[in-house]
Amino acid sequence: MRQITTCIFLIALLFSCTFQDKNELIDRKALVTRNNVVVENFDPLASLSVGNGDFAFTTDITGLQTFFEEYDNGVPLGTQSNWGWHTTPNSETHEWSETLKYFEVQGRQVPYRHQINNDSRKQAACNYFRENPHRLHLGIIGFVLTKTNGEKASIRDIKNPVHSLDMWTGKITSSFDFEDQPVSVEVYCHQDQDQISARIESPLIATGQLAIQWKFPYSAAIHSHPGYDFQSPDKHQTEMLPAGENSMVFNRKLDNDNYVVTLNWRGDASFIKQEKHEFKLQPQSGETLEFNCLFAPEKDKKEPINFEQTKANNIEKWKAFWKKGGVVDFSDCTDPRAKELERRTVLSQYLTKIQSSGSRPPQETGLTYNSWFGKYHLEMHWWHIAHFAQWQREQFVEKQLEFYLEMYNKAQQTAVDQGYKGVRWQKMVGPDHENSPSSVGSYLIWQQPHIIWFAEQMYRQNPTEEVLNKYKKLVFETAEFMADFPVWNDELNRYDLAPPLIPAQEHWQRETTYNPPFELAYWHWGLTTAQTWKKRLGEPKEEKWENVRINLAAPDQNEGVYLGIQGATDSYTNPDLMKDHPMVLGAYGILPDWDKIDPEIMHKTLFVIAEKWNWQQTWGWDYPMAAMCATRLGESEMALEFLLKDVQKNTYLKNGHNYQDDRLRIYLPGNGGLLTTIGMMCAGWDGCTEKNPGFPKNGKWNVKWENISPVF
Repeated sequence: MRQITTCIFLIALLFSCTFQDKNELIDRKALVTRNNVVVENFDPLASLSVGNGDFAFTTDITGLQTFFEEYDNGVPLGTQSNWGWHTTPNSETHEWSETLKYFEVQGRQVPYRHQINNDSRKQAACNYFRENPHRLHLGIIGFVLTKTNGEKASIRDIKNPVHSLDMWTGKITSSFDFEDQPVSVEVYCHQDQDQISARIESPLIATGQLAIQWKFPYSAAIHSHPGYDFQSPDKHQTEMLPAGENSMVFNRKLDNDNYVVTLNWRGDASFIKQEKHEFKLQPQSGETLEFNCLFAPEKDKKEPINFEQTKANNIEKWKAFWKKGGVVDFSDCTDPRAKELERRTVLSQYLTKIQSSGSRPPQETGLTYNSWFGKYHLEMHWWHIAHFAQWQREQFVEKQLEFYLEMYNKAQQTAVDQGYKGVRWQKMVGPDHENSPSSVGSYLIWQQPHIIWFAEQMYRQNPTEEVLNKYKKLVFETAEFMADFPVWNDELNRYDLAPPLIPAQEHWQRETTYNPPFELAYWHWGLTTAQTWKKRLGEPKEEKWENVRINLAAPDQNEGVYLGIQGATDSYTNPDLMKDHPMVLGAYGILPDWDKIDPEIMHKTLFVIAEKWNWQQTWGWDYPMAAMCATRLGESEMALEFLLKDVQKNTYLKNGHNYQDDRLRIYLPGNGGLLTTIGMMCAGWDGCTEKNPGFPKNGKWNVKWENISPVF
């Protein structure tokens, strides 16, 4: 009997261990490396990047930035950082007061920074403050390849290229033939300082046909642009100074802004100044050349770290990144869509790590090229980083929450100027913390609760009094504004979200928009969570917060569906209203249950939107948002259809970037939204007991995952 009992115990133990460890046995290295990128022909949309979250370097088919002009209208070859900004001198002495437009709110005049276009002086002021500061391109680093007849190479002269990204080690490699001679390149970005390191091997080094060139530009204050201007050499200065054997320093000055580029190299080579801002590292002999190039806002004690150490740094840090945190493995799925979903998921993790995990909120195009002059859009911040804590990489969120503390005073001043309590967070903002003038952005409100969401994520990951005390000022002062902003409606005995405001579905008019459903639900969630923080800290509830929270208007409905805003009964019959973000779905997709939202009505709304919406005129995070709503409503097949919807703005390029259109060739909110949604489809949400609730139970979706937290 004892032997039988022991046998049963061992079988049970083996079974329990197998079940318990099923997710833990995911081969993470195999998962990542089977989704590595290989590019074997020139494609301007298939450039590849390395980075560390605060700095990124994007490469062409040669592994450097040799043919940057050919990529201008694709995914440009950026060298960008979170500290590299330029401000054009304010020669016309524009003032912020010139950007203000006033609206009457409850008997007072409330100023908003607006894009004024009916006064040339004010219009120029608005343009100046929108354009400045703008993010810098720090410099092009590329090959100088010379034919035996003395001609410079064109991209057509590059033969047999293989350009690849190894995400497990953070390495870009390139191999190609030039004039029948092989060239191989290996490139890393140091994970602890803003540096690239490269090793080049080729017989062309000894013949003098291969050199490395540095080209330093002036900035370009253009909305959507690589960020460089090579046509204004007299507007900036580059000072080249020797810094020891095989070492050089470039001091860069653009008006009142400065930065420093320090580099060293290994190999028989010397530096040559070619033009005012162009310099060439010309090898003299050998077949191997290494260089290490460090970018910094000012000269400090850091020096470029050598290639082998940079390589080791990447191997260590990237292995740690992939080994820790969330992971989703689709290899046991038999649905043919699973492979593409896995590719998008893995590449999005890599891209958001190198582009969006730094010390500042990302711009929509990350550290690759400028959109909106390189500035941060705080309403997009949720889409960029909400997935990090969910996938148990909350350290990246923590870094960026410091920025809210830095810009707190400016946000508080906005609230004071407008006559509100608390802090009103900026929308389009740069390192000066100033809210840029906008006829749309200044009227958005859905960025306000984001900081409460992030703080709550941090607490969930580390539920301590220390976390509560660290972020309570941000949470409580945000809640103060949120409780003060709604307007009491005596006739209907409720609080309205009232004009001037523009909701996340931005086509609605600021002067006539009332009670957009997503913003109502987010307001309720934010105030509820702020009260929870009060309770955790042993403090009494705030009566005003509670009064507003309980008495907020309910989302408007008509014929059993929720409307885009209050009173818009033509929300699903007027084609002009069925485009842009279908934000109604966010009220029950991004956000959890609210007793003023009926799941059955939302269910019907979901089907109406799925059928009638103009999906060609949506954006990259709309498909994840719709999938989240479908998942909460138990429509897992519909969730997949949304997530993989075959429309242009749901295109994921070979390098993993979410392509939108000719202006936004990459769109990181789409990548971040995808990860948040995949995490939700696996781990569910608070109170969800279903395994993998976002995937059909048809035997084709055996999705394995680990280390992902439920959403709220």
